[in-house]
Amino acid sequence: MTDTTAARTTVLVPPARDEPRPAETTPGRSRQGGDRLRALDGMRIIAALMVCFYHYTGRGGTVSESWGESPRALFPDLSSIAVYGNLGVEFFFVISGFVICMSCWGRSLGDFFRSRVSRLYPAYWVAIVLVTAASLVLPAVAKPVRLDEFLVNLTMLQQPAGAHRVLGVCWTLWVELRFYLLFALFVVWRGATYRRVVLFCCLWLVAGVLTRGTDLEILREITVDSYAPFFTGGLALYLIHRYGSDLLLWGIVVISWLLGQYYVTGDMWSPDATGSFAQRSPYVILLVVTLAFASVAAVALGWFRWAGWRWLTTAGALTYPFYLIHEHLGWFAIRVLHRKLDVAAPVTLLATIAGMLLLAYAIHRLVERPGGKLLKRVLVKQARELPARLKATG
Repeated sequence: MTDTTAARTTVLVPPARDEPRPAETTPGRSRQGGDRLRALDGMRIIAALMVCFYHYTGRGGTVSESWGESPRALFPDLSSIAVYGNLGVEFFFVISGFVICMSCWGRSLGDFFRSRVSRLYPAYWVAIVLVTAASLVLPAVAKPVRLDEFLVNLTMLQQPAGAHRVLGVCWTLWVELRFYLLFALFVVWRGATYRRVVLFCCLWLVAGVLTRGTDLEILREITVDSYAPFFTGGLALYLIHRYGSDLLLWGIVVISWLLGQYYVTGDMWSPDATGSFAQRSPYVILLVVTLAFASVAAVALGWFRWAGWRWLTTAGALTYPFYLIHEHLGWFAIRVLHRKLDVAAPVTLLATIAGMLLLAYAIHRLVERPGGKLLKRVLVKQARELPARLKATG
């Protein structure tokens, strides 16, 4: 294997041209010669578990009703840590910026669209059906929705449409979809290059700053202002992974980190906060956000190239279905195990997480993987046939 220390030279100016360098012509292939960055898969499941622990032990509301008492009383030490678990979402977004940039390199807009549709929808549809069924059996864990609302939830556009959400976590999918749309329009449309991605990051960060302080909600929705820095940080880190260190790219990463930590601290912390789980430390928030950026930066620099265990790929594959189902179905399991069957709280917590992981594995193997392949094959086939159909119809 090539010595990566020698291969990764410091670049002080952008590459002279936008085409990939000879050693990097295969999309998604790391500079170390591997086809997959398994460390990112491990980070994805860590981020999902962070959110899971937050939902199960770090907040009140429905989860308190599921346990029958405040999780803070049941898990006093764990709860004080889990209250920061929702920052796993921002961790996801940094990883997403890196992975989406990597996966779209050298692909057309149609390829990008088909890969996203076949990747996201099969597991999502199953999660919608399962959570809806659970809400009918035990309405306390999720509010049943009308048939028309259930149907619009299948589009993944329920939030902008103003319908009730079946999945509590699906607001993050709406954030992701807006990132995909912006990236597709400004980068993938003409082909991903170093300069286009850099320009996109710079303009998006500026647009987010300008719109965040306005009352024009539509502009804030379009620019995804609160979360843009996490995606741009991930995008710039992928360029560092692909092309090597660059002062401009590190500048984008640092600015993204500075804006991201400011935005999320303002959203998650207040000196006047009240309630059992509202008290968070701004310093801990800063630390978690910093670790999220630093972890992906370590992958970009090749520091985790030793993490090549195959089980990380499996863990990463479970992340999406696990993330979709864990919240409401987890509350369902907690309510049944702890309150109905009187199972001890620690055992209930571990059994619920294990059960959600097993269900996620079943969804991945039985639905997500075969369904995604079938859906993508159909979309590719129709795309190839489209020119002939258009020509035949004049």
